[in-house]
Amino acid sequence: MNVKYFIASCLIILCVATASAQNPTLPKQVKNLTVLSLDGKAATLPHFGEKNLLIFYVDPDKYKQNAAFTEELEANKKAASDNIYGFGVMNLADAPLIPNKLARALAQRRTAKNGATILADQTHTMRDAWGLGDCNNLFVLMIVNMDGELVYCHKGELSRDDINHFYDVIAQYR
Repeated sequence: MNVKYFIASCLIILCVATASAQNPTLPKQVKNLTVLSLDGKAATLPHFGEKNLLIFYVDPDKYKQNAAFTEELEANKKAASDNIYGFGVMNLADAPLIPNKLARALAQRRTAKNGATILADQTHTMRDAWGLGDCNNLFVLMIVNMDGELVYCHKGELSRDDINHFYDVIAQYR
């Protein structure tokens, strides 16, 4: 085999393996897990197994990555339903320059204004338990259905096509 073809084949295999690790095969069964509440106490994911969950797993360094989408989502209410519970989980493990206690305190102030639920993951608990791969510097949007299946996962900036696909998926769980 020619060395160039061998190297090209290895690179292709490596790229496919990396892409698989970055984007879990869906649907995927996941378990409820324990992270932290904003006051630093152990907390499980709210309504796991009772409602469909819309989870924003966000690196605090990139919390504005999909700001236009989150504003649109709040305004158009396309994910609003008694069957869906949305909340955020701060991926503090990938924000080493932001002290965890400070990040939780800032989030606590924000939730006092808007009533949102925000939890904190200081040790990659969610990333590792659910096999999400690298989430550093990424805004991760997920849907977990009532059966505990991760049915949607998008990492990073959402394009208009990505947003439309998200709306198609979330409509199935309203």
